[in-house]
Order: sequence, then structure tokens, then C-alpha cells
Amino acid sequence: MRSKPRLFRRLLVANRGEIAVRVIRACRDLGIETVAVFSDADRCAMHVHFADVAVRIGPAPATESYLVIDRIMDAARQTGAEAIHPGYGFLAENAEFAARCEKAGLVFVGPPPAAIAKMGDKVTAREVMKNAGVPVVPGSEGVLQEEKEVLAVAQALGYPVVLKASAGGGGKGMRLVADPGEIKSALRAVRSEAKTAFGDDRIYLEKFVVGPRHVEFQILADRHGHTIHLFERECSVQRRHQKVIEESPSPALDAKMRAEMGAVAVKAAASVGYVGAGTIEFLVGADRSFYFLEMNTRIQVEHPLTELVTGVDLVKAQIEIAAGFPLALRQDQITQVGHAIECRVYAEDPVSFFPSPGKIEELQVPGGTGIRNDSGVYQGAEVPVHYDPMISKFLAWGRNRDEALARMARGLAEYRVRGVATNLPFHRWVLSHPRFRSGQYDTNFVSEEYHGLEGATADGGGELAQVAAIAAALAAWGRRKQGSETARGQRQADASRWRDQARREAVRE
Repeated sequence: MRSKPRLFRRLLVANRGEIAVRVIRACRDLGIETVAVFSDADRCAMHVHFADVAVRIGPAPATESYLVIDRIMDAARQTGAEAIHPGYGFLAENAEFAARCEKAGLVFVGPPPAAIAKMGDKVTAREVMKNAGVPVVPGSEGVLQEEKEVLAVAQALGYPVVLKASAGGGGKGMRLVADPGEIKSALRAVRSEAKTAFGDDRIYLEKFVVGPRHVEFQILADRHGHTIHLFERECSVQRRHQKVIEESPSPALDAKMRAEMGAVAVKAAASVGYVGAGTIEFLVGADRSFYFLEMNTRIQVEHPLTELVTGVDLVKAQIEIAAGFPLALRQDQITQVGHAIECRVYAEDPVSFFPSPGKIEELQVPGGTGIRNDSGVYQGAEVPVHYDPMISKFLAWGRNRDEALARMARGLAEYRVRGVATNLPFHRWVLSHPRFRSGQYDTNFVSEEYHGLEGATADGGGELAQVAAIAAALAAWGRRKQGSETARGQRQADASRWRDQARREAVRE
């Protein structure tokens, strides 16, 4: 006889930054004690202050701290944690980590290791979905080894095609190939990037979908055979295949298409015995065809959008499911109310998008009706060189898309950060662009429309140019003030180290 479910007494959060803070807050709502883990670079981080207990797990590099399974497991044993929440990035989609938790008698707040393994390998995931009757993008049958194989499949599919890493994710290990002459260099680049980022250089090929939109469906599934979707998020505003602005509902879907895609998403998750929160991602073509892209077997960065339009606390639901409770809601009880938009605010140059680590000397976060800000930093905090430079996920909700856009524009105008460069000017530019405001955009929007300050100014972004000029002047003044050769050398070393870490750690989606 199965024992009655109960919530955990203490849970360890195996992550950092805003997602660690988000999980800790959900645990507080549930009356669960929390354990934070931290590297030397995060000793004074917000998630460390928020948790009931904090444990040091190593030096600053993630490869020596947040990615070391043994150190996470030791911290859980030392503190008496009963469960581990992996957040997103780092070990969140690591089947070995999930299996180690199970073996140690700890509850992994996520899907079974087998589901992670199946859906983490893109080639295997394609086969699983095809067998389940889920539409997939036309592509190669399995992994491709030799250049001649790639050329033959590309010829059969017709150009353009996309070379992808089998273990890829977060926009890494992907190259668009327009003709046979680009195959050799693209193959070499994808394999190199995949080997560095994922330790796996296997590749496959897909047909490029013309004018694609990236639309994903949020899934929840319990251990009692219930699987539901919580509608979609539009994620087509991307930079180098990485999401920067998302919204829900998608401007591209009508009620019929939404229902059809939602049913397919539930079918896809159920076919692999999924448990917990996950996301089924689709490419939607200009002809309104849609194809399975991948499954993310974890909570997504952009999950607050779904929370705003459905009223469901996804992280709380994750924890309750992991503890053995059945889903409290059925599909017909889930509704979308209003419209929400999310901007990912990063410490990075708004033109080059190069990271801008440093101390946040001033932070003024907007408020007011319909505004939400999920953050893991505070005024006076450091944005370390070692990790993804997210400052916050800034969201606006409205009764309709126009109201959400107006509130987001107002919020972005109020948002102030001093001490590090940010991509706030970029977000202001997107929100003012006619193509975005019309809702008629796809994944090519940023690459086609945004050309740094010049492109933004040409589209009426005078305020953007002014803000960027002031930021550049402040940065130059700061460099002159610090001004020694040693300091400049250290910054160059830090920048180089950031690039190396970014290649090794697929933390951002």
C-alpha cells in the first residue's frame, strides 16, 4: 500500500541566481526549509542570503562547483536535505545526476532519468516522437558521420538545411547551411562547438523551415497518469538562437491551432512517461505547419509568463508532484487570462552583446500594476565573470497585448542600472519596432532588423542612441579612472575567461 504523500522537510537548490531565489520562494510558500549551495564567486549572492542553510561547494568555475555532482550530493547529506531541485542549466538535464539522487534516497525534483536521457539526445528524441505520431522536421535518419553523408542528405532534403549537435541546446551547436560549399566549414564548426559545450560531437541534419516561429507548450505531469498543458509561449525574438524576449499567448496561433498543438504536446510528454514540469518546443512554419523541435526536461527560464496568464505556480507544482501529490487541476480547468511579455535583462553591451561583468552600483527596478521582476541580484552585488550574466527576468501583464506592451514600455523606461552595461536599450528598441508591435515576426527578426545603434537609430531609436552614448561615456570615464595597465590586463583576462566558460557551460537557454 502506497504511503500518503507528504511535503519535504528540507530541499536543496542545486543552482544559483534568480532561479535559485525563485525555488526558495516557492519552498517558503510550502513551509519547506531550503539549502543553498554556492561557489566562492557567489559567497554574497542573493540566493545564499535567502536560504535557511548555505554550503560552499568549491571555487568560482562551474566545472569545479555547480557542475560537480559529488559536491552537490555531499551538501545534501551534510544538511539532511530530502530532495534536490536542479533549476535550469548546470545539472538540470543530466540523467546521471537524477539517477545519483535516486540511488542516494533523495528525491530529484524533475522527470525520471530515463525520460531525461531519451529527450536530451536530439536524435533519439526525434525517433521517439516520430514513433509516437508527433510531427518532426524532415531530416537525417540518425547521426551522420562523414562529410559525404551530410552532403547526400542535404541534397535530398534541399537547401537550406541546419546542422545540429545531437546533444545540443541553448542555441549552441547549430549552423545554417545555404549551399554545398558551406558544408565542410559548418560541419567542423558544429562539431568543435558541440564537443566543447557538451562533450559530444555527434551531429544530424534538418531541413530549414522558412519563416519559422518558435512556439513552446508548458507541460505538467504527475505520477498518477495525468498530463496537462498550460498553453503556449512565443519565443521567436532570438539572438544567435538564444531567446531574449517571450510572450504569451502567441500572436501566431488561433484557438483551433492552439488546441491542436496543445494536444500534440501532451501526447509527446506522455509517450516518454514524463513526470514534472517540462516544455515541448515547436517550429511553426509560415504556412502554419508545425513540427516538434525538442523537449526541455526542466523548468524553463520563461516559466513566469505561464504563471501570469494561468495563475498556476509552476515551481510549487513541480515540488508537489515530486513529493507524490496528484495534479490539483485538470485540462479543462486551465485558462489563459490576458497577455504577458518577458524581457531577459542581461549585463551585456547592447550593440555587441558582449558580457559586462562588474559591480551593480545602482539598481532601480520598476513597479506598478502588472509588473513582475524575477531577479537574483541587488544593488551592490557583483555580476561574476564566470556565469550567465542575467540581472533579471522583467515581465509585464495586461488584459490584452496592447496593454501588456504599454506596461512593458513604461517599465523599460523606468528600469535603471549603473555600474555594468545592460541590454535594456535593445529591449526598448524591440518594443518600439513596428514589426514586433504588429506580432508579425519570426526567428529571423533580430538578425534582419537589428544592426546595432545605427539600425536602431534609423528606426526612430533616438532615445536608444542617447542612452547608449551616455553609457559608453560612463564606461570610458570608469576605465580612465581605474586606468592602470594591470587593470586593463585583468579585464582582458576576465573577458577571455568568460568566453571560455561560455563555451564549456551551456547555462543560458
